[in-house]
Amino acid sequence: MQTIAQRTPDAIESFWRSLRFFSVYRLSIALLFLVAARVFGDTVSLGTQDSRLFGRVAAIYLVLAVVFLVALLRRPRLFNLQLSVQVAVDIAALTLMMFASGGQKSGIAALLFVVVAGAGLVGQGRMTLFYAALASVAMLLEESWRALTLEADPADFVRTGIISIACFGTAIIARLLARRVVRTEILARERGRQLDDQLRISERIIRDMYDGVLVVDGDGRVRLLNPRAEALLNVRASDEARLEALSPGLADRYRVWSAQPVEAVEMLRQASGRLLRVRYLPAAGPGGHALIYLEDMERVQSQAQQLKLAALGRLTANMAHEIRNPLAAISHAAELLGEEDADPLRLRLVHIIHDNALRLNRLVTEVLELGRRDRAQPETLRWQEFLAGFLEELVLHDASASRRVHVAEGDVELLFDRSHLYRVLWNLLENALRHASAADGAVRLRARPANTANRVELHIIDDGPGIDEAQRNQVFEPFFTTHGAGTGLGLYIARELCEASGARLDLLDELPGAHFCIIAEGHPCR
Repeated sequence: MQTIAQRTPDAIESFWRSLRFFSVYRLSIALLFLVAARVFGDTVSLGTQDSRLFGRVAAIYLVLAVVFLVALLRRPRLFNLQLSVQVAVDIAALTLMMFASGGQKSGIAALLFVVVAGAGLVGQGRMTLFYAALASVAMLLEESWRALTLEADPADFVRTGIISIACFGTAIIARLLARRVVRTEILARERGRQLDDQLRISERIIRDMYDGVLVVDGDGRVRLLNPRAEALLNVRASDEARLEALSPGLADRYRVWSAQPVEAVEMLRQASGRLLRVRYLPAAGPGGHALIYLEDMERVQSQAQQLKLAALGRLTANMAHEIRNPLAAISHAAELLGEEDADPLRLRLVHIIHDNALRLNRLVTEVLELGRRDRAQPETLRWQEFLAGFLEELVLHDASASRRVHVAEGDVELLFDRSHLYRVLWNLLENALRHASAADGAVRLRARPANTANRVELHIIDDGPGIDEAQRNQVFEPFFTTHGAGTGLGLYIARELCEASGARLDLLDELPGAHFCIIAEGHPCR
């Protein structure tokens, strides 16, 4: 059966530390005996029967105490063996010095209780009773030798027996106390490890939260804030920074809330324009720290919009499939009517039906295009090579593109889905050619590496009237259009397809004309 020290490495280290303290105690006692024998001599009751024996034993005891301490510090191995040897030396030395000092009357026998108790507290297992038995045998042998060689009182055997019984009692008590202390220490260490694990997990959770977290004391000092809070407040906080230094507006709201510290939620508009949802939680007790949670409402609104658009996309995709077949039948029927009837009015009505059927069909096609964004297969594309094939098809659709579209020099590599990039450029150039002038080079295409690594920029610029300021925030919304025959999904689909390939489509503020920029990221964009 394994002992506690063998099962638990932490307990072993605790035992070694206790054994070192025990060795320091032994060194102190040996030094005290040697100094008392050398300096005071006959003035104390040490070595009264045989001072030479007492002095020699005290000197050897001191040397061995030093050896034991050095061995513990340099080679802490074989704990039970070292403890047993040290206790045996203690009992032998104390018994010899007790014999040289006249027996139990010298008071040295009391130190055997300390040895047995110390061995029981430092060690563990049944060896504690062995140490008590060893001390009892040593005292009985000492008393027997005294009775054989010197004059001795028979009552001394009774006193020796009482001391022996006391040694066993001390050993039992020390053993019980030691085992309880070991279990308590093991439990404390285990609880400490669990607490450390919980703290590390809590710190990681707080660090990776999407919401900002601030811990503020009663004086307005920020004791803790996570990286998300730094990003939302746009600060780099130092230890115990004042809340005023991080966000004056939040500090003012916090002071007002502190007058009545109850859980509350409010909105806070920062100087940068970011809208934050601020949640205050009071301290659990007097003198505690309050919690402030910061939530980015733009992210919440964006998530809500994404969920709404995803649901709308699924709905419209299903509807588009159902609409396409009846729409084809209507278009085909209109064509048949146009062939059989020469009435101008009827032909005009057939033409209206046909045009609107084509428009509906284009709308259905673009709605179905939304379902392709999740099937992106990015590949490395050479810009000039891809653009050459694209412009050939664009010229077949609009012959003026051959002279109105100007491609700037410069070539880049980008990571993009080929079909998605084709669709994005088609939508952007179709809009640009529609709004640009008829002059040569009215639409310009430019590609260049960005300022940061693994990023390239594709610019599409036209010389048209541009986009009105009131409409700039709506151009990427679905079904928003300023063209009578448009569906309002072109730019929305273009942005969605860019995001599917890890890119971004932005409308820049440069005037005149409209200026769109595609930013492609990731290796090997260069």
